[in-house]
Amino acid sequence: MLEAAGLEFEVDAPRVDEEAAKASLRAGGLKPRDQADALAELKALSVSRTRPDFVIGADQMLALGGDTFDKPKDAREARQHLQRLRGQTHELITAAVVAREGAIIWRHVDTPKLKMRAFSDGFLDDYLARVGDNVLRSVGAYQLEGLGAQLFERVDGDYFSVLGLPLLPLLAFLREHGVARA
Repeated sequence: MLEAAGLEFEVDAPRVDEEAAKASLRAGGLKPRDQADALAELKALSVSRTRPDFVIGADQMLALGGDTFDKPKDAREARQHLQRLRGQTHELITAAVVAREGAIIWRHVDTPKLKMRAFSDGFLDDYLARVGDNVLRSVGAYQLEGLGAQLFERVDGDYFSVLGLPLLPLLAFLREHGVARA
């Protein structure tokens, strides 16, 4: 998304044990919104301590009722996620944090709501066969920008946030700070 928006950047993987961090945040009783924000912050801070420039950290949480979903580990778990989401409205909490030299200087959390249609088991089988291992790449076992669009009847909220980054507020921040052209 950043590249498509005309930004130049480098990718530096954060040194964060995401699974351990999630377990700790959940054990602490944090709400999904706060979990996503905290994980984005951990990622940004992890990298910004070693770089002098702006560092963006982001994370997503899928919440259905009181439950949160992680990326499926395999096709069986992806099927279970989609069966549970079928016919339901879930929240896709998307957090982004900007850090500089080890300090947080900006954060934004967005919460689009997505209503999955009540698709048939036959459709689900076909969908899983067609998307293959890509089903494991996202927390909801779908990519709205591809075949995953077929799973939905309604999306309320920012499209970019559904894709994983609240791009428009982030671009506004970057323009304000001279990182993106005004």
